[in-house]
Amino acid sequence: MKKALGIMTLTLLCLGQVQAQKSDTYKILVGTYTQKTSEGVYYVTVDKNSLKSTIVSHSDKIDNPSFLDISKDKKNIYTVCETDGGSVQALKFNQTTGEFRHSNIVNSGGAHPCHIALDKTGEWIFTGNYTGGSLGVLPIKTNGTVGEPTQIIQHYGAGPNKDRQEKPHVHSVNISPDNKNLFVADLGIDEVVNYAFDVKIGKLKEVQRIKLSAGSGPRHFTFHPTLPYAYVIQELTGKVTLFSYKNGLLKTLEEVSTLPEGSTVNNACADIHISPDGKFLYGSNRFYDTIVTFSINPKTGKLKQLSQTPVGGKVPRNFGISPDGKYLFVANQNTDNIVIFERNATTGILKNTGKEINISMPVCIKFL
Repeated sequence: MKKALGIMTLTLLCLGQVQAQKSDTYKILVGTYTQKTSEGVYYVTVDKNSLKSTIVSHSDKIDNPSFLDISKDKKNIYTVCETDGGSVQALKFNQTTGEFRHSNIVNSGGAHPCHIALDKTGEWIFTGNYTGGSLGVLPIKTNGTVGEPTQIIQHYGAGPNKDRQEKPHVHSVNISPDNKNLFVADLGIDEVVNYAFDVKIGKLKEVQRIKLSAGSGPRHFTFHPTLPYAYVIQELTGKVTLFSYKNGLLKTLEEVSTLPEGSTVNNACADIHISPDGKFLYGSNRFYDTIVTFSINPKTGKLKQLSQTPVGGKVPRNFGISPDGKYLFVANQNTDNIVIFERNATTGILKNTGKEINISMPVCIKFL
């Protein structure tokens, strides 16, 4: 009898897991700027069939919770507060009720933190402090709260663009798939800095500096899901740089423009993502206000531009691809809307569905 009950319990558990995987709803968290009407971090559900969206809840007022990351169990949210003071806010989160609850707030390690990432163990947080030109390492405690920085690394230098590169500007912190290296894109000094990461003590040690084209302004960075390549998008020159990735080191292979051939329009790239199947790469062009689509050569990692898709708004700062790869959600900062695009899995081409989520100044989209 006990054995039968055990089998029944296991069967029910498995069925529950399958049902959860076959959820008919996308669940997303949205980080925002709060200069206008936004209150903080938003929780949104989207029906997978009708694409009807519901803003379930939002956090209490938080100053500019621009970028965020989520614990593995989805019960804790960590967001930067992109302000002069520079801080990291920890929130308890309940998916069922949509409740956000303040845990604690600590120093991020520099002014205007604009990016945050958890390591693969979920025990450490990395912060990229834009105005401060620094990065921080912070421990996550067993109760989900965040400790004060255990390491702050200051970058030095400048770039040729006197208006934007007068000093270092750390723009993203990116942990490697094996959790052994952190790759830091610094817009101010035209470098991606590679740090070895000791997960036991939470310490970084510089092992490589990859110098990019002068005045390029590297911003966001991504690894290919299966191939030994990585990519960084350049804010100031509007290009994507391809790297080979081997034994924890990067080697520059090529640069390609995110604009149509011969175009000289005003542009400032922002975000970069690869489709779950690894076949296509997408980048956001602000001011030109498009998403560029590239195919990825499976042998060389090289990019071929396929299309430019208008974003249905202005200043596409960030975007996210649904876990099933069917849709791409674009956060248009200046028009207070998130526009949903259908993604053709065969061609990679995007199509505006006409469905939008209205949230003031959306900056970051994370799928739960």
